[in-house]
Amino acid sequence: MNSKGSFENWVTSHGQRTELALERLLDGANTHPARLHEAMRYAAQGGGKRIRPLLVYAAGELGDDSSTEIQGALDAAAVAIECIHAYSLVHDDLPCMDDDDLRRGRPTVHKAFDEATALLVGDALQTRAFEILANAPCDAQSCLAMISLLASASGSRGMAGGQAIDLESVGKKLDLAGLKQMHAMKTGALLSCSVELGGIAAKLNSTQIQHLANYSAALGLAFQIVDDVLDATADSQTLGKTAGKDAANDKPTYVTLMGLDYAKKAAKDLQETAIASLESFGAKAQALKDLALLVVNRGK
Repeated sequence: MNSKGSFENWVTSHGQRTELALERLLDGANTHPARLHEAMRYAAQGGGKRIRPLLVYAAGELGDDSSTEIQGALDAAAVAIECIHAYSLVHDDLPCMDDDDLRRGRPTVHKAFDEATALLVGDALQTRAFEILANAPCDAQSCLAMISLLASASGSRGMAGGQAIDLESVGKKLDLAGLKQMHAMKTGALLSCSVELGGIAAKLNSTQIQHLANYSAALGLAFQIVDDVLDATADSQTLGKTAGKDAANDKPTYVTLMGLDYAKKAAKDLQETAIASLESFGAKAQALKDLALLVVNRGK
């Protein structure tokens, strides 16, 4: 991809691929119990940027094999990571967590359905993610590696742990190191996992996976910093969720800790670090490079 137009076409085509894979791999809305499955689809198919599936597919382009089996494994990884992400948003919006009524420009699941259903939706999407990976069309070693990676990224040492730190930090002062650790777990873990899942599905070697890990660590932190900036500067319509929630809830962010100018520069520096980590892949990594630019420049 050498132009803005070609990348936009890539994003559109792979976004459509994500939607088709979600449609195929999620249970139908009429599956018993119907209300739960309807709510699961509402949560997982409700739009969004699909950054995580796009990262899976972009990393998958680094491999030398484009067989049907590899493409099926990439679809499974893309849907699995999106199910985990959707579950985290459903639970994050509950009254006992961030208590939000708006997500992706429409009512949150507990508002569109009810709190008990929203709780079960999160539980069911989480387990569905691992079921999808367990049945992915790849060798047993790759399946196990993807399951292990996703479990670690979404558990107490990853996303859930980061969310716990976030809740514990309301109204408290975090230093820069503590803020980085929280975001590396809460947001960065799943973004890193997305990239590495694509690498595993594409059968990259350990050295290549390490380069991807370096890329995704920088990208994950940049993503959260930009989120902090947008929460402080954008409106609810632009965000598709309630703006200003972090300040209203007295949460520590890069903006409140270091200031808006610092946050913007830090995101830009991390973008450059992420792109530099991909040098050994050459032109095959163009989609990953373009996604790093998209992450940092979104909202502009």
